[in-house]
Amino acid sequence: MIFKTLDKLFFGITLVLALQVPQLADHYQQFLAGMHESSQWQINGYQQTAKKYNYASVDAMIEHHLQNAVPSVRDDAVQKQQTIIKYNELSEGLAVFQSGNIIQKLLYMLSPSGWQYIDNTLENFSFGLPITTEGILFGVLFGLFLNLLISAPSSMIAKRRRERKNKMD
Repeated sequence: MIFKTLDKLFFGITLVLALQVPQLADHYQQFLAGMHESSQWQINGYQQTAKKYNYASVDAMIEHHLQNAVPSVRDDAVQKQQTIIKYNELSEGLAVFQSGNIIQKLLYMLSPSGWQYIDNTLENFSFGLPITTEGILFGVLFGLFLNLLISAPSSMIAKRRRERKNKMD
């Protein structure tokens, strides 16, 4: 009886936690979109500067600045390269969040490129219930899966103990 109560309690906890994943994915997407917009603003500035000074492209301007004798100009060029790389990574992440399903979003958040923003997202995250069918369905199925994954071995052990006890009686 205690085992069944603990099993139900554990299922309730896993269900509530699993229902948070769609909420977290929404918050994460909003964070990525903000970072993407900020990076886009910077890159637009790079493009305007490259055009103003008659460079064929931002990359051509950066390459020229990397060869400059002034260390601060070279460092600035490296920062511009890193911003462009980060922008491309953010674009790929947003593509997953705009067209992917909840499992693809979760896998992206847990990937090395996605993990770097999870702390920032969790700082502003608040628990809630998803309002989409996909979110609720994911939460219920993932909660059941976690519950089965963790409780199945212990229920098998308990069943074997009962069988041994019944054979001894």
